[in-house]
Amino acid sequence: MARRSDYLVIDVSNSYAKLAFASRERVSNPARMPTSELSSSVVAEFLRRRQVKKLVVSSVVPTKNSAISKAAHNKAQVLWLDWKLKLGVTIDYPKPQSIGADRLANAAAVADLYGCPAIVLDFGTAVTFDVVSEGRRYIGGVIAPGLEAMTNFLYQRTALLPRLSLKEPHRAVGKSTVEAMRSGAIFGYRGLVREILAQIRAEQFSRKKVVVVATGGYARLIANQLPEVAAIHPHLTLEGLRIVGNLN
Repeated sequence: MARRSDYLVIDVSNSYAKLAFASRERVSNPARMPTSELSSSVVAEFLRRRQVKKLVVSSVVPTKNSAISKAAHNKAQVLWLDWKLKLGVTIDYPKPQSIGADRLANAAAVADLYGCPAIVLDFGTAVTFDVVSEGRRYIGGVIAPGLEAMTNFLYQRTALLPRLSLKEPHRAVGKSTVEAMRSGAIFGYRGLVREILAQIRAEQFSRKKVVVVATGGYARLIANQLPEVAAIHPHLTLEGLRIVGNLN
């Protein structure tokens, strides 16, 4: 007989999908795949491994939602994360239905795990900054191009610049085209993140302590060298799904 878990949590982003089993207390190590490879048979295979009470899903790719629903049919309830659920934070935003489900999951997770006020940096296809005020209110954020999107754009739109593997540069002044691009990407990106954080702080938290938590694919590479960042939590979005599962 299959083992039991409280939840199968699924985060479907533009580039990658993550799936993990979770209890009410913790999330197990996730599986990660390109979003293009997520199908009903993939989800069904997970559901064969363990019996789950509920799938908790954040999806910003609506075309993948039917595959998840099909796999879960008659096996488990699907909880689609949106602003109408209990999140542990209130939404102070003019059009709450326009907020990405992953951003709501991040807000729920940071409020529960780190306290408020808080800013979540999520390094994905885009880098998002989500702000939760001291009253546990989600008040909005910032969206900027992702690191990979910026470097791929250079490669695609120039005749001579190569595709780049992203890692820490040895120095600011590059001694080759690749070194120069890497320096521009990593140091430039840190500068972007630092400036946006400074603007948010000045506008919202001028005399208050605010906790900054980073998550997503390039969190370690970029945020490790940023003293403004208090913690790096690779699977914060999945933790948010677990927390929302508990609340609902």
